[in-house]
Amino acid sequence: MTPLAAAVLAVYAGPGMTQGEPASAATTPPIESSSATGERAVALPAVRVIDQTEGSYKADTVSSPKFTQPLVNTPQTITVIKKELIADQGAVSLSDALRNVPGITFQLGENGNTQSGDSIFMRGFDSQGSIFLDNVRDLGAAVRDVFNIEQIEIVKGPAGADNGRGAASGYVNLVSKVPVAENADSGSISYGSEARRRVTADLNQTIGEHSAVRLNLVGQDGGVAGRDLIQREQWGIAPSIAFGLGTNTRIYAFSQHIRQDNVPDGGIAAIGLDGYRNPTLDAAGVTAETVDEKNFYGLDADYEDLTANMFTLRIEHDLRPGFTFRNLSRYGKSEQKRVLTAPLQAPNLTYDDDGDAATPAVLQPDSSQWTVNRSRQGSFRENQILTNQTGFTAELPTGPVSHTLSGGVEFLYESQDTPSYGLVTGQTQTPANLYNPNPSDPAADVAPTGAYADGHTTTGAVYLFDTVKLTEQWQLNGGLRWERYETKTDSVSLATATSNPSLPVGTLVPAHLEAADNLLSWKTGVVFKPLANGSVYVAYANSLRPPGGDNFTLSATAANVNSPALEPQKARNLEFGTKWDFLAGRLSATAALFKSTNQNDLARQGEDTVVQYGEKQVKGVELGLVGQLTTAWQISAGYTFQDTEVTAGTIATDGSSTQTGAAINFSPKNSATLWTTYDFPIGLQIGGGVRYVDSQARTVNNSPGTLTAGVFDIGSYTVFDAMAKYELTRNLGVQLNVYNLADEDYVASVNNSGLRYYPGTPRSYLATLNVRF
Repeated sequence: MTPLAAAVLAVYAGPGMTQGEPASAATTPPIESSSATGERAVALPAVRVIDQTEGSYKADTVSSPKFTQPLVNTPQTITVIKKELIADQGAVSLSDALRNVPGITFQLGENGNTQSGDSIFMRGFDSQGSIFLDNVRDLGAAVRDVFNIEQIEIVKGPAGADNGRGAASGYVNLVSKVPVAENADSGSISYGSEARRRVTADLNQTIGEHSAVRLNLVGQDGGVAGRDLIQREQWGIAPSIAFGLGTNTRIYAFSQHIRQDNVPDGGIAAIGLDGYRNPTLDAAGVTAETVDEKNFYGLDADYEDLTANMFTLRIEHDLRPGFTFRNLSRYGKSEQKRVLTAPLQAPNLTYDDDGDAATPAVLQPDSSQWTVNRSRQGSFRENQILTNQTGFTAELPTGPVSHTLSGGVEFLYESQDTPSYGLVTGQTQTPANLYNPNPSDPAADVAPTGAYADGHTTTGAVYLFDTVKLTEQWQLNGGLRWERYETKTDSVSLATATSNPSLPVGTLVPAHLEAADNLLSWKTGVVFKPLANGSVYVAYANSLRPPGGDNFTLSATAANVNSPALEPQKARNLEFGTKWDFLAGRLSATAALFKSTNQNDLARQGEDTVVQYGEKQVKGVELGLVGQLTTAWQISAGYTFQDTEVTAGTIATDGSSTQTGAAINFSPKNSATLWTTYDFPIGLQIGGGVRYVDSQARTVNNSPGTLTAGVFDIGSYTVFDAMAKYELTRNLGVQLNVYNLADEDYVASVNNSGLRYYPGTPRSYLATLNVRF
């Protein structure tokens, strides 16, 4: 037994673990026999046939057993990013990988706050709370690394039947690596811009005939391209063990442990960007210069510590051919501790030129004296999840009509604890020089305020999916999920003169809120197969998002969408599409028209009661092409057009609305991606790609000309990337990725006020030495 096998076995193996009977022999030993003439004949072992599509960017299925059909026969837009594409593009995080999916954008945060984790927008809606790991909701605040990921699955459109409560946009599912029945070891050592260093290992070893262990490792530290003083340090370990591979009963035990120690990034001031508005500058007719994109407005005392631990046990048993039971149990916990300093509000551009406080201040002509206020905030958060999922899949031939069923029950406990931190009473944070911020400025102290919000949701669900094969050309798909959820929030707030006029300011005010309801989610589709390699389909589905559905925090404010008295937000999606496999299944082409609608996302106080309203609508087209054009030439390409509109926005007391008719923010109308590689017979692979993202609004407003502060639009941009890979030997190769080849200057994301932003990554590189055995 190898040292790796012994180490992982010591972690997971316990008494009583047994293997099922083999379904088929993994290897066939040589068999000797004698002929009538006395000559010996030797039957050679079976030869393993290597699929020429091995390593292809194209995926034929997704990981969830709720999808019983191959992707070409699945009536829904689904994009799969396999580990081969992730590696070729040099992506190291989920956000890196998703930048190559058209229709996905990223958000910076609310005013002085900064989002942590993967803050994604998809099809016009915030999808940060709809990220899953092995089809289990993942609520961690960490930036998700891909060192332990087999593939990433992006499911577009409302999909409540799949996973329960969720966004109108769909969801993202990451699939963990688990042991396989072969010996395969690989690793990489990388060095890149801003002294970024990264080491990974993926070690898989068999133990006997039907068991295996796997160990994935990552270590990384260094800076961030184009940003001063920002540091990222991380390590991760993911051990796993499997029993019964190739048998009727398979057991997988796996875990993942992540630790990150970062210097957080609050972005930079947006002054001087195209379309930037400031009343003082506008009145003086002055156009300000942009700040240096490398500027760091934080402080030396800023920090971000993240830990995430997860333990999973998965059991699969084939009762008979075509009938499989599955059970998955998981416990996960993540913690975030962060103190971040970021530019806040508009810059301070004026001064008192005459010493008379009664006269208005005037514009300071020396821009080197301009300053910007900084917010200094603590963010402490703990998430926990405990789940058990039991399900089955069954193929039931019933005469001329056959059924493929997937059903089961799920139990889920999720919690989030968020104590409140703020500046110590009497302290303020020193403003920063706008063009030359000093990270060594004195840092105001951050301490607990005594306020907090602790919430949890308990869910029980039952579901059933059925694919009915009427003929060789016609299929019906349907799915139904019923769930019961209970959300409880215990919180303490600080009394203010407005919220609690009868109490002294600062008094701790406790509150307890509860919400419980039943949710019914569904999806249905009709598939027509004019030929065996293609399909045309129409599908209709819904999803529901109840109050407190994202962070388990209910609100006592009657007109808040998280009030327990309100109804869930309701989303529906109608989709018409077609999917085709070409070139003997090596190349997949897809096209879809869709219309998504989300309702009940707003509430206002009426004369006698709270009125719930609001509606957003997204209509568009998605095109995709992925796979092998030849055995040496691969491609992954996509295009999304989306026409977004707020069909019923916020209503003022006079009945007017500044939102109705406006486009949804962070939703570019056009976006496209292309990545392609070519293998030359001399061991050289060349690849490259392009990403285009159209302009997008940072806020919902039907009269953008009335906005007087910040930027309203994020400009369009086009980014080119390139890659070269060369196999030095059978076991050793080198790879170079160059990002933003043309050094395009662009805005990657802005905050909701339009006063600060993240600049796009400038031209940068990552050089890698790849090893495999």
